Amino acid sequence: MYPYLIALHIIFIVTWFSGMFYIVRLFIYNTEAGEKNDIEKQVLRKQFSIMLKRLWYGITWPSAILTLIFGPLLMFLHGWNNVLFEEAGRWLLIKLIFVFFLYLYFLSLHKIFKQQMNGIFKYTSQQLRIWNELATIFLVAIVMLAVVKNSISVVWGLIGLALFVIVLMSAIKIYKQLRNKK
Repeated sequence: MYPYLIALHIIFIVTWFSGMFYIVRLFIYNTEAGEKNDIEKQVLRKQFSIMLKRLWYGITWPSAILTLIFGPLLMFLHGWNNVLFEEAGRWLLIKLIFVFFLYLYFLSLHKIFKQQMNGIFKYTSQQLRIWNELATIFLVAIVMLAVVKNSISVVWGLIGLALFVIVLMSAIKIYKQLRNKK
């Protein structure tokens, strides 16, 4: 039974992250639709509204909830809750801290979703592109912790994560420069 629960947990993590990655792309496209003429803007925003609602309520929210159900269930079934504050469970504690912040990020996406559904576009497409990469940072940190567990020190893990963030932000900056040249 346990392997099936792990598989379900991983499946819902994947669909949740897919939804978070794609929803921000739709936020970006919806924001950029505001630069079009009135007819194009109206048509695009109507279509994006449909796509946003279906993705958010049909895939992303259910996946977030099921991830939140299966994660703690697996933790308790495997007994990790008993060693969470001990040396052997330190990796899991750090991972759960990242997961907590990931859920805060997810709720921030919900806020942007609600704003866009109400015709409020507070963020530029560039700001949304940067915000989109935060999910990538969480993904890398959480997967690395889940896979390597205690094989890597906290210091080296943080250094690696910082370097990854620097590379990611540099790539965003380069992309913006290339895009502005066109």
